[in-house]
Amino acid sequence: MVTAAAYLSKLNPEQLQAVTYGMAAGKAGRPPGPLLVIAGAGSGKTNTLAHRVAHLIVNGVDPRRILLMTFSRRAAAEMTRRVERISAQALGDKAGILAGGLNWAGTFHGIGARLLRDYAEQIGLDPAFTIHDREDAADQMNLIRHELGFSKTESRFPAKGTCLAIYSRCVNTELPLDKVLADAFPWCAAWANELRKLFAGYVEAKQRQNVLDYDDLLLYWAQMVADPGLAEDIGKRFDHVLVDEYQDTNKLQSTILLALKPNGDGLTVVGDDAQSIYAFRGATVRNILDYPAQFSPAAQIVTLEQNYRSTQPVLAAANAVIGLATERFTKDLWTERLSTERPLLVNVSDDADQASYIINRVLENREAGTLLKQQAVLFRTSSHSGALEIELTRRNIPFVKFGGLKFLDSAHIKDMLALLRWVENPRDRVAGFRVLQLMPGIGPTSAARVLDHVFAATDPIAALPNAPPPPRAGEEWRNFVETVLAIKTGRAGWPAELGLARLWYEPHLDRAHEDALTRRADLLQLEQIAGGYPSRERFLTELTLDPPEVTSDQSGVPLLDEDYLNLSTIHSAKGQEWKSVFVLNVVDGCMPSDLGTGQSHEIEEERRLLYVAITRAKDDLHLMLPQRFFTYGQNALGDRHVYAARTRFIPHEILNLFEAKAWPLAAATTRSAINGQGPRFDVAARMRSMWG
Repeated sequence: MVTAAAYLSKLNPEQLQAVTYGMAAGKAGRPPGPLLVIAGAGSGKTNTLAHRVAHLIVNGVDPRRILLMTFSRRAAAEMTRRVERISAQALGDKAGILAGGLNWAGTFHGIGARLLRDYAEQIGLDPAFTIHDREDAADQMNLIRHELGFSKTESRFPAKGTCLAIYSRCVNTELPLDKVLADAFPWCAAWANELRKLFAGYVEAKQRQNVLDYDDLLLYWAQMVADPGLAEDIGKRFDHVLVDEYQDTNKLQSTILLALKPNGDGLTVVGDDAQSIYAFRGATVRNILDYPAQFSPAAQIVTLEQNYRSTQPVLAAANAVIGLATERFTKDLWTERLSTERPLLVNVSDDADQASYIINRVLENREAGTLLKQQAVLFRTSSHSGALEIELTRRNIPFVKFGGLKFLDSAHIKDMLALLRWVENPRDRVAGFRVLQLMPGIGPTSAARVLDHVFAATDPIAALPNAPPPPRAGEEWRNFVETVLAIKTGRAGWPAELGLARLWYEPHLDRAHEDALTRRADLLQLEQIAGGYPSRERFLTELTLDPPEVTSDQSGVPLLDEDYLNLSTIHSAKGQEWKSVFVLNVVDGCMPSDLGTGQSHEIEEERRLLYVAITRAKDDLHLMLPQRFFTYGQNALGDRHVYAARTRFIPHEILNLFEAKAWPLAAATTRSAINGQGPRFDVAARMRSMWG
């Protein structure tokens, strides 16, 4: 067997300090006090966290008593695989058995859903609840909005998506409605009383239908641990709680953690305040900034500053940009990757020149051996890449834009999942309305009649055959009832139940969509995905909480053996890295956005966005500075060109860390001619001579 020290041998001193904090070698004692790991960009954060979990297991901690929370199910799965590999170095054959017990690894929402089902009876919740995704939740909000008459007001009432965003912000920030409206939705402030009534109706409707939305998974969990007895019981289930990307948590998530581990014993959080960029989702940088004070003086802070991604000139620029922040944990990223090439500040005249420069440089890089997929173009807002996308398409350069259509947003996938959700929970009216109206001859009125009938029954599915059949549905109705009953019995087993649903749905798919053949491939893909889940309930829960990307849709990622340029918003690029990075519109009005400059904390988040963009680059960084750019209806003047200066986040005092460049070179030649050298020839005279 490899000695226990071998699996720690490649860690740098700071990583080793974080991994071994509070653990005596070879002995699992009382959980240590609270630990905060400030992990700078590219500093091996994931590797460090995985080593800490493995180190706990190697030293005798029961993996079933470790709670690991990440921000995607895929990240949790990858973390678990790393833990198994690291444990194998120290434990040999035993590693798979021990690390395999790490079954409390997942997202906040996923862990919350599991705990709510475990404790459902103690909090008056039916454990068979189903979960609405954002679109379904918005549809539910819209139903209540319509029932209350708010969709027919003289002045326009906020749209369903806006209403849901306001509700979600109130829940996740734990702020009152009036405060949220004043800070984030001032144009809706006049509707405060109506919104309060709408949200009350929305909550009552969800409870009647036994559905929870995303926010409920955290809200119910927080309410559950507000009870001291339940908080103690849940907290005692886990000796160690580890949280990744802590800078992206919201107030509600912080409340949950403090209830589980009020003294911070066994609590480890990892993150980087300089990469806190999700305030629009309710996240707050205060959670990580205030962590030491919450557990003072017990909290231990370990800072990871050695960067394994970028060259030193890139890091020098990043350090300088974030060094001007008003409040932060002090760190100075450094690397052993030396270079003489400073990041470029590329001055261009407009969007068209910006696109041309990037494409020319990208192709030059490819000729020099850098694949397209090793390069990325980042932007503050999705609309900023419009001119570039047009030019890439014109020149037949393959690209993928991240942040587009998701797999579960497709109508045909939502139809299939709605059928399964309704079988799982026939009181879910949003799912019921969607499924019933797939059949010809069934509209809202006849669908409501069926739903009212089953809702009133003790066993809703058993009551379905006796429901008043929609008069125009005919044979379709009988097929539907037979399919629902067959799925509900579970005799076919999982995932064969999904096959029954697909066979019923395919005729409706063919009737509703011209590209039915392409969409059928997605349905088969959905069945393959279903095979990775043990039951219908787990499939519906986890797929809703952590959906896959597009599969067969044209906007999906190309095959792995194809080459393509990456286009991405900065938000979607977090956690990624590329050899060469181009950042669009690094000018005031875009960065910071003219929509995000109201308050100082908003300005600081915009600064962190630029920092995140810079630190995605490994070797080659180009910050684009168009003298003018096109805006898309962000103000009363509509679409227009505006002029802007270099972003305020790169002031004169740090310009020496960048290299300025003007493009195209022809512009410089023209300027020199205008400044006294005279034209090379008189084109006007030539035109006149053609007819003389």
